[in-house]
Amino acid sequence: MTNRKSSIERKTNETDIIVKLNIDGVGNSKIDTGIGFCDHMLSAFAKHGRFDLEVKCVGDLEVDAHHSVEDIGIAIGQALNECLGDRAGITRMGDATVPLDEAVVQTVVDLSGRPFASVDLTFTSPLIGELPSELISHMLDSISMNALITLHVIQKSGKNDHHIAESAFKSFARALDAASSYDKRIDGHVPSTKGTLNS
Repeated sequence: MTNRKSSIERKTNETDIIVKLNIDGVGNSKIDTGIGFCDHMLSAFAKHGRFDLEVKCVGDLEVDAHHSVEDIGIAIGQALNECLGDRAGITRMGDATVPLDEAVVQTVVDLSGRPFASVDLTFTSPLIGELPSELISHMLDSISMNALITLHVIQKSGKNDHHIAESAFKSFARALDAASSYDKRIDGHVPSTKGTLNS
């Protein structure tokens, strides 16, 4: 089995982004988005998914964080889609529930080739650090749409916004790691009665 790696460059009038992803990594990360809490979430995502992830983003933060967060999500999703390739031999579905103190979030993924996202998170404050809390869901949605995966993020409990967000990214990472892992029993076949997960 060879490492599944991808490198994505995305440049617009609003952002300049480089993403490098190895989904068969060990959890190393080098994250610089200009938004501290976003860096923290992506570092946790890499660590708990055992992904090696590099993200460098120069964005128009003088406007706000929206363009940067959205475009980072797009680029990570594109990188993930490239890493998965034809998705042959993968487990395909994953489910992880992760606690962080009082917060518990469950994430269920299907690397289906069909993009859909349902993210049910409730935050009490408009900002977590310098990151608008509404952008947590938006980033997860952007990753899902561009990775061509089905994503359900379900908050079970939580009062602290930091804990809720971190539980979401950790549970997404663990579910994604499980779903993208190889299943030796299907020996490289695509896990679908259609015979494809790309159309």
